[in-house]
Amino acid sequence: MSGHASMAAPSQVADGVVEIDTLLGGWAQMTAGYLLTGAAPLLVETGSQTSVPVVRDLLARAGLSPADLAGIAVTHIHLDHAGGVGDLAAAFPEATIYVHERGARHLIDPSRLVSSAARVYGGLLDSLYGRMTPLEPGRVQVLGDGDRVEVDPGRHLVAIDSPGHAKHHLGFLDEQSGLLFCGDAVGVRLPGGGVLRPAAPPPDFDLELALASLGRFSAHRPRRLAFAHYGIVDVPVDELLAQAADVLHAWVEEAVRALGAGEDVASAFARRFSPELDALSAEERRRIETLNGVHSNAAGITRYLAQRAGEPIDAPDGGARAPDA
Repeated sequence: MSGHASMAAPSQVADGVVEIDTLLGGWAQMTAGYLLTGAAPLLVETGSQTSVPVVRDLLARAGLSPADLAGIAVTHIHLDHAGGVGDLAAAFPEATIYVHERGARHLIDPSRLVSSAARVYGGLLDSLYGRMTPLEPGRVQVLGDGDRVEVDPGRHLVAIDSPGHAKHHLGFLDEQSGLLFCGDAVGVRLPGGGVLRPAAPPPDFDLELALASLGRFSAHRPRRLAFAHYGIVDVPVDELLAQAADVLHAWVEEAVRALGAGEDVASAFARRFSPELDALSAEERRRIETLNGVHSNAAGITRYLAQRAGEPIDAPDGGARAPDA
């Protein structure tokens, strides 16, 4: 990708919440993890397997010994969010791993997940994401909508079932700080860019479910959103969620138009949405297009539209992200 960035020190972004830059692919501010401190410290998101040495070092710098981490929660099982979970579980043997019920079996046996990603990335898989080390079933605890994990007496992390990006997606609300760790359910918004793009990969993207999940997030009244890609966004939450809904509608409507005109959807997306990146630096544009380019969204939205119309599915199967859970 870009050459290796220097490791940034963990930074406190709210009371009892520390942001960790996992340096995905050696690139700074691409994928964040969040450490909730307290009597039972918990890490939200592991980053990829290639990020494990960085995350281990940053957790040590945050004051955690191997016996201290009580929990690891992943919003979903895509490799940029959960690829490091098996290795971190081994490094922190007291940690319980929290995941959506649809994702649990893939953490225990990630062979299908990894082979699916390998079909898309080929040799790049190992340098960018890595693989995933299997978890022992006894380490995994499934969370459903509304389930709570205690981090400190009187302080809980609340799971919010939030499909649309993936069937196995959970948001996590830290009741004390009001931060909502939204994974990919609200989209991708990298620092320096300010451009919100949808995260709509195959095989799971579903517009109606994604919009309902945004509404579910709003109903919990979070004070701020914490993106996996990337960081705390200091835009009013309702404004940001409304923008995310508008962006989803715009991309789906453009796909419908392109398909009706017999055009290539990815090319149509590039013509319609690439100009919004024109004001950015070349580096910021490259970062956004690398993490969230038009091809994945084109494949995911095309597949969704075909399913909605009851047509045979001939779009790519989305192995870059995850198999059907």
